This record gives sequence, C-alpha cells and structure tokens, in this order.
Amino acid sequence: MSEILTFLGGIILFLIFAPWLQWFVKRQQYSSILNRIPGPKQYPFIGTMWEFFNVPTHDFFYVITNRSKKYPEICRIWNGMRGDVRVLKPEYIEQVLNSTKHSEKSFSYRFLHPWLGQGLLTSYGERWHKHRKIITPTFHFNILDTFCSVFSEHSDVLVKCLKKFANTNEAFDVYPFITRAALDIVCETAMGVKLNCQNDDKENVYVNAVYAASRLFNERLLRPWLHFDFTFRHSKLGHEYENVLKILHGFTKKVIEERKLTRKMKNSKGNENSTMENEFGVRRKLAFLDLLLEGNEKNNQLTDTDIREEVDTFMFEGHDTTTSGMAWSLLYIGLNENIQENIVEELDSIFQKSDRATIMQDLNEMKYLERVIKETLRLHPSVSFFGRTLSEDVHFGQYLVPKGTHIGIDCYSLHRNTEYYPDPEKFDPDRFLPENCENRHAFAYIPFSAGPRNCIGQKFAILEEKCILSSILRKYKIKAVQKLEDVHVQNDLIGRPREGIHLILEDRK
Repeated sequence: MSEILTFLGGIILFLIFAPWLQWFVKRQQYSSILNRIPGPKQYPFIGTMWEFFNVPTHDFFYVITNRSKKYPEICRIWNGMRGDVRVLKPEYIEQVLNSTKHSEKSFSYRFLHPWLGQGLLTSYGERWHKHRKIITPTFHFNILDTFCSVFSEHSDVLVKCLKKFANTNEAFDVYPFITRAALDIVCETAMGVKLNCQNDDKENVYVNAVYAASRLFNERLLRPWLHFDFTFRHSKLGHEYENVLKILHGFTKKVIEERKLTRKMKNSKGNENSTMENEFGVRRKLAFLDLLLEGNEKNNQLTDTDIREEVDTFMFEGHDTTTSGMAWSLLYIGLNENIQENIVEELDSIFQKSDRATIMQDLNEMKYLERVIKETLRLHPSVSFFGRTLSEDVHFGQYLVPKGTHIGIDCYSLHRNTEYYPDPEKFDPDRFLPENCENRHAFAYIPFSAGPRNCIGQKFAILEEKCILSSILRKYKIKAVQKLEDVHVQNDLIGRPREGIHLILEDRK
C-alpha cells in the first residue's frame, strides 16, 4: 500500500513540477541565446534595471542614450525577467520596420490600450491593416489643403498672443503657447470642435486630462510592479488614470454623438453634403471625425468605439509631437542668426512682406524651412524610442533573436550615427539638401518611423509646423537666451525640453 502511495505521490509531484521544469528549460535556452548579444551586466530578478537605481526619473532618458553610445549597433537588456533587444544599425532597423510580419508593437504599448483602445497606434495584424486602409484617404493632399486655413487661423491667434512679449527684452517660455495653438488645431481638425485654448485664460479640463494620461503612462512604465493590470488598477495612479479616462472618453463620445445627430438631421432634409465642395465651389473644412463618419455611412465598417479610438489616437499623436518639434526648432533658430535670416529671406520671397494669410502653395514653397524642421527632428525626434515584437526568429548580423522578443529602436541615438551625420551635434539644415540625402541609408532617418507602419500624419505635422513657425518669424525676430547644453530632454512619451524654450522677441516691422 505504501508503495502505491509513494508511486501516486511521485506522479502528482511530476504533474505539478513538469510544466515548471519545462518552462525553466525553455527559459534557460532563451536566456542563453539572448545573452550572446552584448549588453550591461545582469542580476537575478532585476536584470539590467540596476542602471536606473539612484537616478532621477527625468534622467532615465540619458541612461538609455548613454547605453546606446556603448553599444552602437545592438544591445541586450533585461527589464527584470523580460529580455529586450535594442537595435541602432540602420540595416537591423530596416529588417524590423520594413517587414509586414513584425507589425505588433512592443510590450509597453499595451499600457495605452485603456486610453486609445485598438486605434492605429496600438493595433496590429488584420485590424490594423483594415483601419489603415480606411483612414489613409482622410490624409489625402486635397483634404490637408482644407486644413491649411485652420493652421493659418490659429497661427495668427498665436502671433497675437505673443505680442505682449515683443520689444520688452524679457525672456518668456514659448512652449505653453505653442502647446495651446497645437491643441486648438488638432481639436478642430480631428473633431471639428473649437476649444479656443489660446484665448481662454481658464484651464481646459480636456487638455489637462490629455497631459495627465501621458504622465500616468510614463509613471506606470517606470514602475515594474505596476505593469500588472491588477496592481495598477488598485494603485493610486490607477484610480487617477480611471478618472482621467472618464474625461477623455466622455468628451470624445459626446462630440461623436452630436456629430452623428447633426449629420442625420442634414441627411433627413435631403442635404447629404457629401462632397468636398459646397454649391459655390468653395472647399469645406471636414474634420477627421466627419471624414470617418462620412465613409462609415457608405460602408459601415467601423463601430462607434472604433471611431472614438481613432479620434483619441489622432488627438494624442497630433498635438504633443508637433509642439515638441516646433519648440526645439525655435530654440535652434533662435541660437543661429544666419539660419533665421535664411528662413526670413525665403518667407519674404514668398509673401513679399505682406500680412496675407498662408495658403497651401506658400507652405509648399518653404523648402529651406522644411530642411530646418527636418534637421530639428534629426536631433530631437518627437518620439525618441519605439518598438516592435518579433513574429519569428531574426538574425541581426551574427546574433539570433528569438520570436516573441521585444525590439526597441533608439531613434535619438540613430540620428547621431557619425557614418551618416558627420559632426552629429551640429545643426545643419543642408544635410537635407537632395544631393546630401540620395546616398543616405533610408532607415538612418526615421522621425516618423518607417515602413508599412510609418506615421500616417507626417505630412499633416510638417505642414502645421511650417505654418506656425513661418507665422512667428514673419512677425518677430527671435533670440534664444538658453545655451543648448542647458536644455535637457524630458522624455514622457514625447521628448520635451525639460526647462522649456525661453525666447526674446522683437517686431520685424
């Protein structure tokens, strides 16, 4: 009897421990493969996270970029028990971004799901492909042309808001003003709603909620114990996040419902108004939401939740990124008088020193300003880091990286590769002259990502930045009062200037 009990006990122990043993063996095999890739020293349980110990949160960015200097092509790290690989060589990056197989975003993007759901930024596979196909026409040049008047209108408001600082010889932080202008633009182009952030002295609840959601995402990302949904939901940050999402989703949902009702009333009166021009041949301003609803009325491919997620994604991606790009541009322009003079000379040739509104043709003629913006995005890409999950084993040179591994791309360090950018810290817009770009690796410059999942709104962003920057420089001569080395990157999803951008303004006329 005792022998039977012993036998049964052995079977039970085997059944209990066999899965764990199998996992352990696979884990050891995986670790052995990954650890052949160079990287920082790792320790049990904490992996390579020791690099961040006793480092202020706002300096985590520099821990990562300093690591990239030490491992300039490929690097293995361990976020606790999870292994990640960082690639910085353009050829390796191309293998990931240019493939339709590795379309799933990396682990950290799931923290955006409660906010953005399965919108273009976070979805993958068939769902992403379907939504991308539906949304792509909404960024057609003819539609961006109708947005130009929105860019111009809010740029003029910004110029007027800055007037109180002109000729005072007192420096001020331009970043909050650029932010409010970008929010006014994205809210009107995304949802057809005028927030009037620039003219309203009161804090906007929706705007504050956008910032809070971004901050909470980053705080969760930096606390491994909050990566588990259960612990995060029951934490103080989780409760705050839940309240913020009620504001964000409530606002978008309300706008969608009102927009659908308005369209329904128009259609019931026989005024479908489904063309891009009205009866007088004047182009109508169609918000991103209108375009989605109009397309959905014809094909019924998206649910209300789908539409809300895409609008929320546009709102999130469409204001902070452009704000950052414009702010860094103003810093470099304000530090380089000769570059500023070149921009103004180009603007004078376009506008003949008139005060007329900016039109699309004007934006297309701003070739030098566009090179300035591109060089700014080289040195300070709005999104410094992004990632994918491998759907199959991949060889990066001599190194094998197994399926399921998260691949991180350090865009900030990539853009400082001396093979493609000699004297990489020098601000030189001529790097983007056609003759200087033709032999550069296509994946050595990726401020809007690259490949099938590149940023769908990159033309929108460049046009908006051109309009706002040109409006400021047509009116004011700007001088930066900070030294470049005294302005640090605060990487909360977006690479913002931690100290802000402080300028002195003088009237040009």
